[in-house]
Amino acid sequence: MDRNQIIGIVLILGMLLGYQLLMPKPAPEKKPEQEKVTSSPTPEAATKAEQPLDSAASRMMYGDFAAAATGQSRDIIVENPDIRVTFSTQGGRVKEVLLKNYKTYDQKPLVLINEQSSEMVMELPTNRGKVNIEKLFFETTAPAQSSASGQTITFKLALSPTQSVEQTYTIPAQGYVVDYDLKLNGLDNLVTNNDIRFLWQDKMRQFENDLAENRKSATINYLSADENFDGLAEGAADHEATLEEPVKWFTIKHKYFLAGFISENSPFKKAVFKTLVNEADSSTVKTAIADVLIPIADVKRGKGNYRFYFGPNDYQLLDEVAPEFDRNVYLGYALLKPVNKYFFVPVFSFLERFISNYGLLIIALVVFVKLLLTPLTYRSYVSMAKMRVLGPEVNAIREKVGDDMAKQQQETMKLYQQVGVSPLSGCIPVLATMPVLMALFFLFPNLIELRQKEFLWSSDLSTYDSFIKFPFTIPFLGSHLSLFTIFMTASSLAYAYYNNQMTPTQQNSPINMKAMSYVFPLMFMFVLNSFPAGLTFYYFVSNVVTIAQQLLIRKFVDEDKIKAVLEENRKKFAKGDVKKSKFQDLLQRSLQQAEEAKKQAEDAKKRPKK
Repeated sequence: MDRNQIIGIVLILGMLLGYQLLMPKPAPEKKPEQEKVTSSPTPEAATKAEQPLDSAASRMMYGDFAAAATGQSRDIIVENPDIRVTFSTQGGRVKEVLLKNYKTYDQKPLVLINEQSSEMVMELPTNRGKVNIEKLFFETTAPAQSSASGQTITFKLALSPTQSVEQTYTIPAQGYVVDYDLKLNGLDNLVTNNDIRFLWQDKMRQFENDLAENRKSATINYLSADENFDGLAEGAADHEATLEEPVKWFTIKHKYFLAGFISENSPFKKAVFKTLVNEADSSTVKTAIADVLIPIADVKRGKGNYRFYFGPNDYQLLDEVAPEFDRNVYLGYALLKPVNKYFFVPVFSFLERFISNYGLLIIALVVFVKLLLTPLTYRSYVSMAKMRVLGPEVNAIREKVGDDMAKQQQETMKLYQQVGVSPLSGCIPVLATMPVLMALFFLFPNLIELRQKEFLWSSDLSTYDSFIKFPFTIPFLGSHLSLFTIFMTASSLAYAYYNNQMTPTQQNSPINMKAMSYVFPLMFMFVLNSFPAGLTFYYFVSNVVTIAQQLLIRKFVDEDKIKAVLEENRKKFAKGDVKKSKFQDLLQRSLQQAEEAKKQAEDAKKRPKK
């Protein structure tokens, strides 16, 4: 690169850094009132039973359910190999969920929800007003702790021998789905026909090391009754949505874990979803609030069947939970999603059966993908070889025509047509590989299989490896430097250098593509420095394998034979034995029209003005 090109690169990087430093930062939103609301979503939720209620107060607050307003809370623990669920007789509710096969970023037990972070409200519409059954005391015959296979626990609140509220939970022998059935027995005279309000507030706990990235990923997703998947916008800001259409399910989504509520029969009505961020609270990722109406007609008919999901956001598991539930794992844009869904996810799952080290698995994945793309890589290399062979003739055309770019292109296209070379033949194979690289860009940050998997110096392939930590923050780069990103950048520069040696120089081009091939890897170093180590390691290995692949192909490509084939094509063209392709014909006509338009413009300038 000459001095001007170097100055251009420095100016581009300087503009990027200047934009980051000089652009004013938006002022943080003030939300004191909002914080008060999030801490107490309803009057019933704000009323804690620290002090026992007297009979008059109980009667006023709970009406016919006043007898169940006092009692002794008792915990019931049920577990399987995957989860441990703690229920409470107060409310007959889920009190705590521990995911047994996962740890937090600091290696503590991963408690998805607990009494301090999560609060549920279930309001029954009675003749005397709404009653939050989560504050009432239920009875159960279940033992205090059980790990037997496939447990069913029933919590019963009996008003009389024929009147009761029943909540039944079924914990599977394995897995993360907890079935939940709600029944109202003989309560038609006490409960109105208004729908039941279910409100769930979760102060989402931090499970990963990067709080900023966690806040970007945390959200509430939902599926409407017409199978339309949607969710609140991600990012470190407050969001709210009020839906008039019914909802089949919703999930409180962390980066790698979910807590969800699913209707088996009629969908939930009039849902309100919120995610709130308190920048000053580093212990909470976001506060998620889901407020929905449960159709009381289903509950009265004995069809109040629902499911809780407490578990990993694992694409392999979610498909069987509920329709479209696997869409909680983001697999990229519509055009890229099929590549991940039907290729990378199945291949990754297949390789997991045989390779336990995920760094080696990524290497195997690269090799497998590169083998599949070998025909495209070979065609791309042969196309570049043809362009190199024609390089002297193209340069001769440029010297002959001079600075007339339109004439240069026209004469060059004639040459390509004579020897049977398409200028797109080298671009198409390269473009065909782009969906693969872009699909992985979206897949790896959402792949829970890489979470807390060690490889070389990286302790977790699902996040960046902070090989070097800075005591300050560098714009775009952050406060760390990822060694895998450095290796990726170095291999990209090496591949750009190798590729430039194999590609003929384009004279008089307004953009020096050879110089730009060095700029892009440096820009991506800033972009990918905070991305998962698994992704940057994949790109690094991919670059190395690509260089090795092209060196191997080079041994099998004889440029003298290519030159002989081009000369044979030239002879056939001269005899009229070669049919012009539609693309070449269109391009040729376009160049001729441009040349004619240019001549007409020049002639118009030469005419004397009247």
